[in-house]
Amino acid sequence: MTNIIIALPKLDDAKNIKNVLVRSGFRVTGICTTGAQAISQADSVQDGILICSYKLPDMIYTELQECMPVGFELLLLASPKLVQECYGNDIVCLSLPLKVNDLISTLQMMMEGIRRRRRRLRNQPKVRSEEEQNTIREAKELLMVRNHMTEEEAHKYLQKCSMDSGTNIVETAEMVLCMQK
Repeated sequence: MTNIIIALPKLDDAKNIKNVLVRSGFRVTGICTTGAQAISQADSVQDGILICSYKLPDMIYTELQECMPVGFELLLLASPKLVQECYGNDIVCLSLPLKVNDLISTLQMMMEGIRRRRRRLRNQPKVRSEEEQNTIREAKELLMVRNHMTEEEAHKYLQKCSMDSGTNIVETAEMVLCMQK
């Protein structure tokens, strides 16, 4: 489920939006009245959506966007005039006065984008450091010499042991190397 943080200068407005979202099945992880509070809450979660107004007591939305951690999207609530100024900033905007159906459908659209991004990142092959690659290579070489395996067999052996033990292949390779000592 996607984290939603609401940052509005008036706490009552933030609570009202939270209540609407919770009744609609969304999870609101925090409400706050300043940009600093919003950034602090965003830093404590992996990704999500920040709903904010054009101006908070300590910063405007562009400063807030620059400080947000990677993985967060901004939903700006502003007057129609200010919304026109925001186009092209990779920010989703909704005009005030706010319509509940517009808010819910916009959040659903943004959440689907976040789900797609998570899936794409999860399906990308993991990039290993040179040190990790060397550990795997050394473990395969040890298996090839000691157990007379081909490189492919040694790699499959490491993969199988990794899956069976619930560890990643680098940890499995480190265990193989430790057993040699």
